[in-house]
Amino acid sequence: MMRRGIHGLVLAGTLLAAAGCGLVEPVRDPRGNKLDEERVAEIQPGVHSRADVATLLGTSTITSMFTDSTWYYVSAVSRNRIIRPAALDDQKVVAIHFDERGIVTKVDNVAQAEMREVDPVARVTPTPGTERNFFQQLLGNIGRFGTGGRTGPAPGGGGG
Repeated sequence: MMRRGIHGLVLAGTLLAAAGCGLVEPVRDPRGNKLDEERVAEIQPGVHSRADVATLLGTSTITSMFTDSTWYYVSAVSRNRIIRPAALDDQKVVAIHFDERGIVTKVDNVAQAEMREVDPVARVTPTPGTERNFFQQLLGNIGRFGTGGRTGPAPGGGGG
């Protein structure tokens, strides 16, 4: 009889926990530079400069790689999920192109289909001088304490 009660409590707790996972609304996490569409519409090619765009929209999220000819404003909303990676709900990218004088040539809303996923490289750049093993790291500082790094006589110490 007691065993059935314990099993019933465990079953009820498990069902309640499983139902709770489905009822909890996931946390939406906005990131990036969410732009006001009206402000983006105010930017006129051939009229506005980089300074005008910065005043209207703020600092860009990314600039083009080798030149300052394109500014990208990226905003995304992701949904945090329990035990699983976050899911991307919405992403918007506005690209603003400039000529060599810094005047806007084109304002472009990049469609989701045009975006490419980038896989970061997992390699690590080696740093010279850090190839010490465990014992070298453990014993490497023996004898370096107490002198403050000085090897000669203390300053002000008389030699005569």
